[in-house]
Amino acid sequence: MRPDFFIRFGCALTLGLGLLAGPAVQAEPQHGIAMYGRPALPPDFVSLPYANPDAPKGGRIVFGEPGGFDSLNPYILKGNAPWGLGIHTVETLMGRSIDEPFSLYGLLAESVETDADRNWVEFTLRPEARFSDGSPVTVEDVMWSYETLGTVGHPRYKGTWSKVASMEQTGARSVRFTFNAPDRELALLMGIRPILKKAQWEGKDFAESSLDVPMGTGPYVVADFEPGRFITFKRNPDYWGKDLAFNKGQNNFDEIRYDYFGDGDVVFQAFTAGETTSLREANSAKWASQYDFAAIQSGEVVKSEIANQRPSGITGLVMNTRNPIFADWRVREAMILAFNFEFINQTLNGGTEPRITSYFSNSVLGMGHGPATGRVAELLAPYAADLPPGTIEGYALPEGNAAKALDRGNLRKAIALLEEAGWSVQDGALRNAGGAPFEFEIVLSSGATETQTITDIYVEALKTLGITPRVTSVDSAQYKERTNNYQFDMAWYTRSLSLSPGNEQMLYWGANGVAEPGSRNWMGMNSPAAEAMVAEMTGARSQEDFIAATQALDRILTAGRYVIPVWFSKVSRIAHSAHLHYPERIPLYGDWPGFQPEVWWYEE
Repeated sequence: MRPDFFIRFGCALTLGLGLLAGPAVQAEPQHGIAMYGRPALPPDFVSLPYANPDAPKGGRIVFGEPGGFDSLNPYILKGNAPWGLGIHTVETLMGRSIDEPFSLYGLLAESVETDADRNWVEFTLRPEARFSDGSPVTVEDVMWSYETLGTVGHPRYKGTWSKVASMEQTGARSVRFTFNAPDRELALLMGIRPILKKAQWEGKDFAESSLDVPMGTGPYVVADFEPGRFITFKRNPDYWGKDLAFNKGQNNFDEIRYDYFGDGDVVFQAFTAGETTSLREANSAKWASQYDFAAIQSGEVVKSEIANQRPSGITGLVMNTRNPIFADWRVREAMILAFNFEFINQTLNGGTEPRITSYFSNSVLGMGHGPATGRVAELLAPYAADLPPGTIEGYALPEGNAAKALDRGNLRKAIALLEEAGWSVQDGALRNAGGAPFEFEIVLSSGATETQTITDIYVEALKTLGITPRVTSVDSAQYKERTNNYQFDMAWYTRSLSLSPGNEQMLYWGANGVAEPGSRNWMGMNSPAAEAMVAEMTGARSQEDFIAATQALDRILTAGRYVIPVWFSKVSRIAHSAHLHYPERIPLYGDWPGFQPEVWWYEE
């Protein structure tokens, strides 16, 4: 089960962002690159600060995942590939430190070079870089990978590729990308694209789903798999990069295995039975009440809480504005008013979890409270006439009644807004002036017990408004297919957000996603203001301008009322075998990709 990307912010964030400051990087080869100034670690760093360079090698870690997979190509829109495939077997030119919001260090590339305005970036490959079959990584492989991903790969790669004016080989091991747009993040983004072996794909259609294992350069290779049931990765003893400082203390397990089960409840049962060795728990009440089974009492399994300093992101029920009934912000506000968060939180979590108040909440990137001021207000002013109420003036989610399932006050407000929007209750059902009923479908992934419970409570509240939505549960493959093609009215939505938002935000909220399949813009929003804020973020030359642009974007998203948000957690809860260990030093991002299993180890 993937991490719940939730966050707590404080002094450490200020320190983390402070590391971005410093002298401008000159056009000369560097060991790393940061969005602003220089990366925190010097050229002669020994290991990443949160890795244990003395961690022993060996042992195995076994995860349980709900759902299944039917493809081994995670870089295209078609098919459903296993989570760990790209992470463990394929590498990029630069590697990310999850202890810094906006820094990369050389991985396949020994150096990176860019000019002060970030009009171009050049990478030089390490001569020792090898694919898992022992063949060298060439500039030709790099150029083929970038062009292939940018043209026929998943839509997430296409936006960045469209900003590349030219790609050229500049030396035996060097490649340069020149950009056609003022975007300071591009120099970093070009360093984190997967590098695949060109020869493997000759005569094959890269865009077609298949069970061919992509050849990469990573520390692991696929040892065995059975579609929909399991996949096992074995540490490559001949891994070319095992002695790099960047990798010291990482990739410690001999074997990493993912077993797939029907749903989250079965994943939990498999863990309690000892079939898996690590499990993340999203529900705080379950963590407190159900993690007392025999293996925990004996000490064979231990419970760990990993703090983090990440934005809350957004999790909840998203409304698809491609459906005309959700095109009106008043209707979306009514849907939010009918959702009694306080009661649901009390029922499922004992009221312990804080609510997500905005997409970047709990961070300096969040919109905060009250009206927009200063630079944020200046950025929003040109779009004021087209922004929904609350964007500039300030917007806050309604507060419900924790003691009762129905909050009558909020329901009355919801009815008033629906009437303003042209809907009224006729013969017990909400209808428009023409008599058409207010009908929609909520699509959920089967086996997601908690989301089903939340939805059930919500549906009962909606019935009081004359609305009875259809609730449809589908398997993981169908859920991906339907959400990729926006074939839903309301669905369960999670979007993790980082301290370094940039070009990916166009994939999340950009107008291209209204019609183009596979974007993260499930709500179908088309907001020139949001796109303008993303452009401001990627073009910002100072932390202050970057933060202001992100706060402005947060206001647009939140006041857009696209998602009925639930809660976030200030810690990640991981139950795991007592033989599994992690470093004392927790990175800025906490339990984030790059933490488990990367820096964990096995010890008797």
